[in-house]
Amino acid sequence: MTQPKMTRLYLADDLGMVHDSLVTMTGTASEAMRAATIALLNQDLEAARRTAVLDQKLEDDRLAIERRTFQLLALQQPVAGDLRMLIAAIKISADCGRMGALAHHIGTTASRAYPAPAIPDELSRIFRRMGDVASRIADGARVTLHTSDAQDAARLEVDDDAMDGLLRALFRALVDDWSHGVETAVNVALLGRYYERFADHAVAIAQAVIFIVAGTKLNNGAPTVE
Repeated sequence: MTQPKMTRLYLADDLGMVHDSLVTMTGTASEAMRAATIALLNQDLEAARRTAVLDQKLEDDRLAIERRTFQLLALQQPVAGDLRMLIAAIKISADCGRMGALAHHIGTTASRAYPAPAIPDELSRIFRRMGDVASRIADGARVTLHTSDAQDAARLEVDDDAMDGLLRALFRALVDDWSHGVETAVNVALLGRYYERFADHAVAIAQAVIFIVAGTKLNNGAPTVE
């Protein structure tokens, strides 16, 4: 019969592997966003194809983590912090999966417009900044997840506010002397939402770190501080 201490060691090793996989996934999501922004700004088909590859990798990793997490929940009977980690792992892997899909949507939009640009030239600066902010938040979420630093996690809200400001600026451009037609306006609005939602998912990963570390409750699927 397996001794309790040995079972705990096995669980700790498994949790460590899940944790490392989540850190890797968050880094992959950030890479996907950088590729998506390059595709959008430079009409780069290779970068657009890269977003599809990274999106599929994230989906494969998400499924692997989900399977492993359910196995650990069923067989290891984790408690307290270990249980919080497994619950958060399901949420974090799903967030990473959505981030990959959103980056892929941006890459697909760039591909469909090729060889023409998908966005008017005067909006390139805003989208470049949105790409920078989105990647920075994702990188911050990865570091926060790696270090399990709840204070760093809370600081990512500042960058999220910056993304919200950029989205407002983008929407103002759509109503101020817009001359590029309805289809382009729809594409621009959707692209802006893709960047905003990507950032929201990255912040949700950081909030999940707060849940793991501090034990705050999940509210509508996302950890919140009471």
